[in-house]
Formats: sequence, C-alpha cells, structure tokens
Amino acid sequence: MLPRDYVLNQINHIETDKIPYTIAFEDEMKEKLDKHFGNQSWDEGLEAYMRPVAIADTIRYSKISDTHSRDAFGCLWRMDKSAWHIDENPLPDSSLTGYKFPDISVFTDDIYKNMEAFSKNCEQEKDYFKVIHMGWGLFERTWLMRGFENALMDIIAEPEFYDELIGRITEIYVEMVRACKDINADGFLFGDDWGDQRGVIVGPDLWREHIKPCWKKVYEEVHKQSKIAMSHSCGSIHDILEDVIEIGLDVYESVQPEPNNMNPYELKKKFGDRITFWGCLGTQSIIPFGTAEEIVAEIDKLCAEMGKGGGYILAPTKPLQGDTPVENAVAIIDRLRKNNLF
Repeated sequence: MLPRDYVLNQINHIETDKIPYTIAFEDEMKEKLDKHFGNQSWDEGLEAYMRPVAIADTIRYSKISDTHSRDAFGCLWRMDKSAWHIDENPLPDSSLTGYKFPDISVFTDDIYKNMEAFSKNCEQEKDYFKVIHMGWGLFERTWLMRGFENALMDIIAEPEFYDELIGRITEIYVEMVRACKDINADGFLFGDDWGDQRGVIVGPDLWREHIKPCWKKVYEEVHKQSKIAMSHSCGSIHDILEDVIEIGLDVYESVQPEPNNMNPYELKKKFGDRITFWGCLGTQSIIPFGTAEEIVAEIDKLCAEMGKGGGYILAPTKPLQGDTPVENAVAIIDRLRKNNLF
C-alpha cells in the first residue's frame, strides 16, 4: 500500500499492518540532533505519510516596522520576540460599529493565484495523504480581535455581539474552504484551541451555543468537496467530543493525554469507532520525563490499542521541544524507522 492508503484506511476505521505517523521538531531540537548524529541526514527513513500541499492562510501580515506587522483583520503583532504576540486588538469595544472586515478576496484571490502551484504539489505528493492547512480558528480569531479576556466576557455579557463577530468570521472561513474546491487534496487541517488543562475554555454549554454551529458550517463545506475534516485542539475537549463528531469532524489532532479526562485509551473505548485520533504521545509527560525504554513501550502500546479497528495516526502531541532529552528524541526516531514492525 501507498502511504496515502494507510492514512485513508485508518480514517475509514480499517486496521493496517503498520500505523501511519507524523513527527515534527522545533529548530533547537533539530540542532541538537544534528550535533548528536554528526550530520543533517538523521531524518532519512522517517516516512511522511501526510504532506501539506496548500495553505489557505487567514493572517496576511503586512510589515509596518522592524518590530511590528498588522494582519488582515487589523491585529497589531510584535514580531521580533518569541513568541509573537499582539500589542493592539482592532476591536477594543464590544461593537462592530466603524470596523470593516477584510474583503474575502484578500484571502481567496491568493488561493486562486497559487492554484497552479497547489495542483503541482498535489501531483508530486500523489502517493501521500495531501493536506490543505488553514490558519487561526474561529474561536481563536475572536479573541485575537477582542483580546482573550474580553472575548470570554463577550460570550457571557454580550452574546449577540459575539455571535455576530464569530458569524462574520465563519463566513470568511467557509468562502476560503469553498475557494479550495478544485485543489486535489484529501483533507483540510484546521486549528482552534477549545480546551485548556481543565476542560473546555468557555465551558461545554457556551461552546455548543456559540461555537459549535459555526464549525458545523465549515465542516459541511469540507464534506461537500468529498474531503476529510481534521481539526487541532489543545487541552481537554472530552466534554464536547460527542458534539464535534456530530457536526462532522473526521480526525481530531493533538489528543494531549495530560489534561483532565484525556486518557487516549479511554477516549478510544468511548469514541474510537466514530472519529480518528491523531497524536496521543505526550510532549508534556513521557517524552520529556520518561526514559527511552518507556517511550518505546508507549509507542508500541498506542499502535496496538489505538490502532485496533483503525482510527489512529501516531504522533507526538506537539513538535519535539528543544528541551527534550536527546536520547528520548533518538528513541522515537529509531522506533518510527522500524514502523514496518507494527
């Protein structure tokens, strides 16, 4: 089978003789591995089952100084420090009076302009599962525009305003997805952090009322194109997993095992026949703090139990961080290279 077939079978809940995987590394970790191996070819033999072929970005930074850029929605970003952060939100008050949303053509024209390159990427990566990457998510965009605390207050104190704001953002996202209909990719990967370590950030009830209907529209547009809907979320989203399955999410990415109620093996028992889990190897726990032997054992257990009946793609829940012990990173690399043993 081709790498693409392994991914599609898992998403269709068909067991495979080996588990497809993805892995990424922060630059500091790459430098440490270059030094450890004595060269930059240490990643040879790591299979990339899933390949990005297009980016439908929602940022569109315009540089305004050596230190700052402004995105298409009007957020002022400080760019010269890590991590980038927002110095000015375009909506200081809970009102859209006087605010002008970016024209959809700002985003869709760029997609159309790059269509030839996207098509070429799809042809080059035809043996792999081809992914269209999106930018910030719907909930995230509301707090980028309002400020995090303000957005959380809006949901409670100004729900009509919040619904109008996230509704207008959703219209842009749906049009962006629609603009990608002729890209011969397999799926879209969205990102929207709904959870923290404790649970759903706004609580499951408010998420269902204000955020769920918007993502339903986005996923419906993905499925109209016969593509697969994949979403990243950090934190604990156990309490809304039934909801995201209901509105059409096919693949849930990250699946951090450390937050409340996020034991992947329990999630598999409860939801595993209806959604594909992508991730589960904890970058807050076993990767930095376990031994190499413990990490290998956990990889084997994830592949055996999460892959049972299909519905699993193996991955660390985040790119390997710069403070990951080198011996632990090497253990992961070596185990993935032996993936044909699964």
